[in-house]
Parts: sequence; structure tokens; C-alpha cells
Amino acid sequence: MSKTERGIMSSLLVVVAVTYVLVSRAECHTSTTPTPLNSCKAFSTCDSCTQNPKCLWCMTNDTCTDYPVSYILPPPAVCKLSRARWGVCWVNFETLIIAMVVLGGTIIISIAVCCCCCCCCKKRQSGPDRDEERFARRREEIRQRADERKVERKVRHDDIRKKYGLVPDSDHPYSKFENE
Repeated sequence: MSKTERGIMSSLLVVVAVTYVLVSRAECHTSTTPTPLNSCKAFSTCDSCTQNPKCLWCMTNDTCTDYPVSYILPPPAVCKLSRARWGVCWVNFETLIIAMVVLGGTIIISIAVCCCCCCCCKKRQSGPDRDEERFARRREEIRQRADERKVERKVRHDDIRKKYGLVPDSDHPYSKFENE
């Protein structure tokens, strides 16, 4: 396993362990309990209603209602999304959802781009190393062949010089006669 794969595996194990601890600690509550004293209908202003995450303020009729937990988004029968407030009064639910989707999408795309860049950079770094080694081997082979040819030429030229007596200290019979 490579270093990156080991890091990913350890991260996944940590996530699984944390999830297991959170799920095992969670308790299941039934809906047969009586309504709490802080019912959402008791709140009369948007600020007090939105402080409780279980409540939803509807600007259409200025009422605070229980958030319909059986739905991800509150149905239009409860309140229109453009008129609903949850969490803060100054942002309607529709804008809040759009902003969260854009932010989540931006984060996911950023993570994907970073992962792709890391993978591409890693491939680019490993590629030239192999190319450089291949070019270095080829250069060395060319240099060796050139040296061999150079030695062969020198031997041929020396043979020609000996043949015509151009080499000093030569014992060849055709060497030049010197005046004595």
C-alpha cells in the first residue's frame, strides 16, 4: 500500500469509529411524550421563535409552528418557502437553502479539483524521471560508440603512418632512412 492509500484508510477508520460511537450513544425517543412547555405556538415574535431549532416562523400569518420533521423542506401547506424563517429572521428559508447548496457545491468542487491537481502533479513528477533516465542512458550509449569509433580511427591512422614511415621510432622496413 502506498503512503496516500494508508492515509485514506486511516481517515476512513477514524470516521467509521466516530460514527459508531455517536450512533451507539444516541437514544431513541418515542413521540408519545407530552408536548414540552416551550411549545412553538407560545412564541409571538420571529426572534424568539427562530432561536428554537424545532420551530419555524411563517411571515404570511406571523405564527410560530413546529418544524415538520417528517419532511426535509416544509410543505407549502405549512408556509411558503419564501415566507418561512428558520434559524434567523433576516433570511428566508428559500434563500437559506440556495445559499447552503451553492456553498456545499463549491466545497465539493474545490475538494475534487484539489484531488485531481494532486494526482496530476504526482503523475507529472514521476513521468520526467523515467524520461530523464532514458535520455541519460541514450546519451551514454552514444558517447561510448563515439569513443569506440575514435579509437578505431586512431588505430587505422597509426597503421597508415607506420606503413608510410611517418611514425618516429618505427621498426617498419619501409621507414624513412635518416642521414647519418
